[in-house]
Parts: sequence; C-alpha cells; structure tokens
Amino acid sequence: MLKRPPADLPSVFGALAHPIRLAIVERLAAGECTVGELAEPHDVSLPAISQHLRVLEDAGLLVQTPEGRVRRCALDARPLSAAFSWLVRYRVFWEDVLDDVEARATAPLPKHRKRK
Repeated sequence: MLKRPPADLPSVFGALAHPIRLAIVERLAAGECTVGELAEPHDVSLPAISQHLRVLEDAGLLVQTPEGRVRRCALDARPLSAAFSWLVRYRVFWEDVLDDVEARATAPLPKHRKRK
C-alpha cells in the first residue's frame, strides 16, 4: 500500500470548497460507487466531473480503481480527519476567547466614586 504524506490542508479545504466536490464526498461517505453514479445528479459534463474527481484525488480524498471500462471511486477519509483536527484546535481557541468576552460582558460594572 502506498503511504501518503500528511494531509495538505489547503488542498483538502480547496477540494471541499466547491459544491459539486462536497456533494461527491458526501455521496462517497455512504459507500463506493462508479464515476457515472457520481456524475448522475449533477448537470455538468462527464469531463467536468472527471476534473472534480482529479481535484479530490490530488487532495487525497478519493481513490479510483479501474474495473474494466468502469472506474470505481471510494472515499479516503484520512485527510478529512486531519482537517477536522485542525478545526477542533481552533474551535477550542475561539471558544476560550468567546467565553472570556462573555464573562467580561456579563460581569457587574465597577462602582465609581463620586468626585468631591
């Protein structure tokens, strides 16, 4: 089995940024299928679908296996796991920042002394 380098996060996020590619990933999460089955719900040409599949494959999200004249596609979720880990790290950061903002916003105001 070919070992892949750690996920290239810009490629993963770029691949997921297009609605057709995102829909393809969602479909592949349900199980492998053919290129034709992936193309069916989209109103684009087969060459356009092939380009989208190439982007997903280059990002490490897709594995294509030829079976005669048909290509079967499967999702490789490892890059998604790396992207999720990255997002979680920043989610924790922002939750801490926002919790601090909330605490300051809801804290009672200090009482001011009157000037003489």
